[in-house]
Parts: sequence; C-alpha cells; structure tokens
Amino acid sequence: MLYYNKISGTSLAMNKWPLLLSSLALSSVACADNTHAVAAASYFNPQMSLILNGYYYHDNQRGAANERIEEMAGIGHTVHDPHAHAHGGIEQGFNLAESELVLSATVDPYFDGKFIMTVDGQGQTAVEEAWLQTRLLPAGLKAKMGKFLSEIGYLNNQHPHTWDFADQNLAYRALLGDHGLMDSGIQLTWLAPTPFYSLWGIEALQGSNQERFGALVDEELIHETLDENTIQGDMSPSRAGPRIYTAFAKFAPNLGDNHALQIGLSYAQAKQYQQVLDEDGLSLSGDEMALNGKQQLIATDIVYKWDTAGDYGQGDLKVIAEYLRLNKDMTVVATGAGVDTDGDTLIDSFPAAIGEKVTGKQDGYTLQLAYGIAPRWQLAWRHDATGNLNELTSAGSTESFAKSTRHSVSLSFFASEYSRLRLQASQADIADEAGDSEQVKQIFLQYTHSLGAHGAHKF
Repeated sequence: MLYYNKISGTSLAMNKWPLLLSSLALSSVACADNTHAVAAASYFNPQMSLILNGYYYHDNQRGAANERIEEMAGIGHTVHDPHAHAHGGIEQGFNLAESELVLSATVDPYFDGKFIMTVDGQGQTAVEEAWLQTRLLPAGLKAKMGKFLSEIGYLNNQHPHTWDFADQNLAYRALLGDHGLMDSGIQLTWLAPTPFYSLWGIEALQGSNQERFGALVDEELIHETLDENTIQGDMSPSRAGPRIYTAFAKFAPNLGDNHALQIGLSYAQAKQYQQVLDEDGLSLSGDEMALNGKQQLIATDIVYKWDTAGDYGQGDLKVIAEYLRLNKDMTVVATGAGVDTDGDTLIDSFPAAIGEKVTGKQDGYTLQLAYGIAPRWQLAWRHDATGNLNELTSAGSTESFAKSTRHSVSLSFFASEYSRLRLQASQADIADEAGDSEQVKQIFLQYTHSLGAHGAHKF
C-alpha cells in the first residue's frame, strides 16, 4: 500500500521502513524506561515486621526478685558497672518489654541482609542485629558479616519472642548475660556433604559491650571503686579486636518425617576479660581489686522435636537440654589499700597481691519440655540451674559458692501464628555469695504479637 504526502506530492512507500524502525526504537526505549522504573522501585523493598512484647509481673520480693537473680552467686559476680549496656528492670505490675523492628531482604543474587532494632519500655533503642550473608559461595560455605547473635549453643541465637518462656534461663544469665553472646564480627559456616545434616562454623567477634562473657570494665568504674590516693597498679588497656573467637558444630541424623534431632557442640574464648571485685561491697574499704585475663566456654546441646501433624500444634513435642561450663584465668592488676578510722593506710588488707593468679569455674544447664495439649495451646516446663560447679581460687585458697535452681511452668495460647498469650509461674532458690539461699516466686502474664511479614524461625 502506498502512502501519499499531499504537501510534497511524493510517495512514502520508500520511507515506510525507517519510520517503522524509529517507532520500534522509541517503544523499546519506553519499555526499558518502564522496566528500569519498576526495578528501581523494588531495589529497596524489604520484608518488615514489628514484634510487640509486654507483660504483667508479680513476685514475692516486692519487685526485687529479678535483681536478686541478677546478683546470684557466681565467679562472674563483679562490681556493677553503671556504664555497661543496660536492658531495663522489671517492675511489679505492667511492663513494656523490648519491641523489635525487623527488616530483611535479598539484596541481590549474592547477599541477604537483615536489620533488627529494639526499643525497650524506657524508649531506649539499640541495634540488635545488622548483617549481610552470602548466597552463592561454593562447597556449602556461607559468610556472615556485621552484628549478629552467635551460633554457639542452641538458645543463644534465638530472640526473646521465640522463647517458650517469658525470661532467660539461669545458665545463660549467669555465664553469658540476659541476651546471650551477641557482637559485631564475621562468621563462616560450612554445610558438609554428609548423608545427614552436618554444619561447622567459626566466628571472630569484636568483644564489645558484653554483659558477662568477655566483658570489659569502664575505666571510670576503676576510679569509683578503688581509692585513687592509694591505688596500686592499673587496669590493663583493652586489646585490639577481635577479642572473642568461637567454634561450633551441629549434627542432625535423619529420623524420618515426623521426628527431628539435633546435637550441638560449642567452644568460645575471650582473649580479654576484666573484673572489679569488692569483697564487702563498700567502695574504698581496702579489699577491692581489679583483674585482667581470659575466659573459655564449652557447651553442648540436644534438641528433639516430634511433629504429630495435629491441628494447630496439638500433640507436638519439643525437648531442649543445654549445658555450659565457664573457666577463667585472671591476674590481679590493681588493688586499693583503703584507710582505717585513724587515717592510716591499710596495706595489709589486700585480698591478693598484684600479679597473683585468680582462677575460677562455673557451670549451668537448662532442661525444657513443650507439649501441645490442645489446638493452639502449649504447656511447657523448665528446670534450670547454675553453680553446681562454682568456685574461685585466689591467693592459694579456693572459695566455693552455692548453687541456684529454678522450676518454671508456662501455658501459652496461640490465637494465630502472629499472636500469643502466656501465663508463667516460677519458683527458685537463689543463693548469694554468703551462701544464703532465698526462695523467689515470680508470675508473668505476657503478650507477644507480630505485625507484618515475619520469616520462618530456625530449627
């Protein structure tokens, strides 16, 4: 068909193809622009969720039971550092616990990313996790970098909203801290090509802001506790990081579709650990000393799960057993002489001399069972303890501390996979450094709700 240009009087038959090609080119550019716009819009499109957590709390200590548990006897018991990372206290009555804001996404074909920020009841914010993990490393290798929960043990890498109980177990609180081992660093794991699940991993962590394991003492605390006029020696400066190294292995034999078993072994070493000890709890009284040294932690865990395929978890069973043992090897680096009522320096009141070794060992364990008693209803029982092995050797003598134990029962109702209500009752015998044990009773009525997308939890 011929097209005629009435203005020029010339035929457009010869110009038809250039015009058509130009139209196609313009269309391609337009499509490319649209594709680029869609891609640009999806460049930052992470899954987002908000975990809301709170509870009503009551104890038989007028609200002081949690503080007594925090100060239970152990080799890591030190002078309280007001500059250390705080997690907020528990009051009698209503409490707003830490809420979590979670963002996660696949960055590109090479990396996954995750960011978790917490906000406590006092409005204090903290970055809980912020990491990137590789996707395409060969031979079953994966690398994670940033801030994350360590993979040692089983419960350590779980956030509070995934726990079967409202609070942390005694073993973790005494040896690792309320939030476990969490730090900035790098992790390398290897999924071995075995006929059963076999995961091996190592981590190098900076060792900053730890509650217990590998904790460092603020310099200001030294001068607040030891008399600056009579202090002898000085706390060793912090070593360059990384200061904490871990290694772990997890094995899961194939038991069939309805049963799962995982066995874990872990080791952690803190290249530097600092303590300030005060025998009588009175600053500047002459019995204070500062220590610097190392810590080692070994742990083993066994987890068994049975899925009955019942409605909404009915009949499902989960059993968790975990044991931890901590060893420390310290050196006295500073002491405070103090003064008597006449103003004379009490040089002879030093509990240990500078350069003297101080060693210690303490263990802890937790045994937990959770069972689906009805659709959406779960009953859980926990026995946890610390201090079956609990002794400190200083100046050639060994001092043993008493054991602390607790039993807890919780009843949880899962309105959906996003909502949970829980009633928990606990009874504990908590020992102090003097060897006195006091019975502590606690009740939690907790709610946990997840708003938005939330990925599946680990085994």
